[in-house]
Amino acid sequence: LEYENFNGASAVVEIFGKSIHPGTARGKMVNAALLAAEFTALLPAYEVPACTDGYEGFYHLTDIEGDVEHACLHYIIRDHDADKYEARKAVMEACGRFFNEKYGAGMAVVTVTDSYRNMKEKILPHMYVVDRAKVAMEQCGVVPKVTPIRGGTDGARLSYEGLPCPNLCTGGLNFHGRFEFIPVEDMEKAVEILNTIVLNAAE
Repeated sequence: LEYENFNGASAVVEIFGKSIHPGTARGKMVNAALLAAEFTALLPAYEVPACTDGYEGFYHLTDIEGDVEHACLHYIIRDHDADKYEARKAVMEACGRFFNEKYGAGMAVVTVTDSYRNMKEKILPHMYVVDRAKVAMEQCGVVPKVTPIRGGTDGARLSYEGLPCPNLCTGGLNFHGRFEFIPVEDMEKAVEILNTIVLNAAE
């Protein structure tokens, strides 16, 4: 049972190089692919998904492509804390400014776009929705485990649209990987919990 999630943004970094025959490249070639590797190295090495948990945020390089002339890096930026989240976005933009100061204006273009916000601030004034979910889970023999989501959720979007919406359990495991699965029994239990919430509200 979750009512806290990451603040999330995406960042696209474009790096522009200059290609020339490698035999006559001295002082002329600018290899965008190498600069992409350098850009990645500017970010904190241990503030990545594989080295963080709980409330710790991260920078996540989701994909990278490029050649000598042009490289493009795609990141997601995540943090539960709003101030730390804004600081992470500022770090990404500062890396872009550093690159342009080092290699020349326009060498790196960094575009940061907000994706979603932590639903906690929208849920806290309406904690009865969490309490009702807890009661229904207990009635169905499930012990509620209240934890922050290390990701996003439709509930965050709905909460900011005016419908406070904590995240209920589904029973799935290993999300977003090739080993993702969900037992049928867990899906049946999730339906039982939903039905109990509705029946309790109707009483």
